[in-house]
Amino acid sequence: MSEEKIEVEEREAAHYNAKAIMFVLLLGSFISLFNETILNVAFPKLMVEMHVSATTVQWLTTGYVLVVGILVPVTAFLMHTFTTKQLYVGAMLLFLLGTICAVLSNSFITLLISRLIQALGTGMLIPIMMNSALVITPPERHGSIMGLCVSVLTLGPALGPTVSGLLLQSFSWHSLFILLIPILVICIIGGLMFLQNTSSITKPKIDYLSIALSSIGFAGIIYAVSSAGTTNIRFTVIIFAVGLIALICYEKRQLSLKQPILEIRTFKHPVFSISIILIMIIQMFQFSINIIIPLLMQTGLKTSSFTSALVLLPAILIGAVLTPLTGNIYDKVGGKILIPAGFTIIFAFTFLLSRATPSTSILQITIMYCFIMVGQSMTMSPTQTTALSQLPPKSNPDGVAIVNTAMQIAGALGSALFVGIMTAFQNSYLNTSHNEVMAIFNGFEHSIAIATLLMAVGLVLSLMLISRNKAQKTNK
Repeated sequence: MSEEKIEVEEREAAHYNAKAIMFVLLLGSFISLFNETILNVAFPKLMVEMHVSATTVQWLTTGYVLVVGILVPVTAFLMHTFTTKQLYVGAMLLFLLGTICAVLSNSFITLLISRLIQALGTGMLIPIMMNSALVITPPERHGSIMGLCVSVLTLGPALGPTVSGLLLQSFSWHSLFILLIPILVICIIGGLMFLQNTSSITKPKIDYLSIALSSIGFAGIIYAVSSAGTTNIRFTVIIFAVGLIALICYEKRQLSLKQPILEIRTFKHPVFSISIILIMIIQMFQFSINIIIPLLMQTGLKTSSFTSALVLLPAILIGAVLTPLTGNIYDKVGGKILIPAGFTIIFAFTFLLSRATPSTSILQITIMYCFIMVGQSMTMSPTQTTALSQLPPKSNPDGVAIVNTAMQIAGALGSALFVGIMTAFQNSYLNTSHNEVMAIFNGFEHSIAIATLLMAVGLVLSLMLISRNKAQKTNK
């Protein structure tokens, strides 16, 4: 009997309390992702209070997701070394420590360090959730369960600015972290009570050089993109080159190791590879738009933090409702219609959003973002399910790790890229005019215009994905 069949039979024989496991994992993942963007609408206040620029303050989010992205590849190794309960509780304790440090922070540096400690915990939670979901549910329900997981992945970071905008009306930004503490305690208790192990413990040997290379690679590229236009161009190019070289060395090392930190041979599946690119395109824009819309609202239209958060709320609710539904639809008809149609909607309304001017009403911006979220709901979950369906069960931890690495790195890269573009064009406009409002809208217009081009690329790739997937099924 093959090793793959034995693994499948072992999973079928295991008795999991699926509802309890998923509740604990979904709650932990939701609160960690909610925390990713909880400071977004507080950025204008933090910029004034801590005397930092927009490109600097966004590192409170970019740095967070960067650490998560660096740690996620290691999680595939960790899931074969420690039990699910050990990893989950350990991650939550780190998260709690970082949150307490954030409550006590009184400067940008201490707040940034606190966020990075939080991120060490978050980096382990999402892969644990998605891998466990695939293990404890039958293949015919993978679309539905992935829809539920992606709903949490979408709802968490999208809801962060809304809740924080409400709290910031009456309290300081410290209250945002105080809110998290009791929820984290509940998550820790739930993990101790209900979690069961959902991965095979093989105790692989860790390769520290691989971790160093991936950390240098991802950090270098994202830092270079974030600092472009604000620091010496030669220094930026050098940092980018160092990051790129480190990633190439990381790839070659994984291919040479008997027990790689991350099995990148999964990219030999063309459908998986195209899906990963699409996931990154969606996440780059989705993550960054929740930063630049509040910046536009508060600095361009002079709204309150609460009003800017309310602009995001309808789209968030739409995403929360539609994402599980599209998972169910995927289980019945696949992604051949959902994914290209979703990208078409995102492309069309991103283009319209790029034409926003000071005369554009808040309602118009809200409606355009709602349609963008409709498209996102039709693409993200089906694309992830399509990617993971290409892999054998034994490769699930690596596939999940790659998907989540792609999402986190894309989130960090997207926020660095689009906030950087917005700031650069805003500053360029101010060099010839003192109209700050027009400068902000000029930066926003160029940032969203680049996003529109990115969505056009996504639309073309989605058509390629469907064509490749259809050809692959025909050949089987």
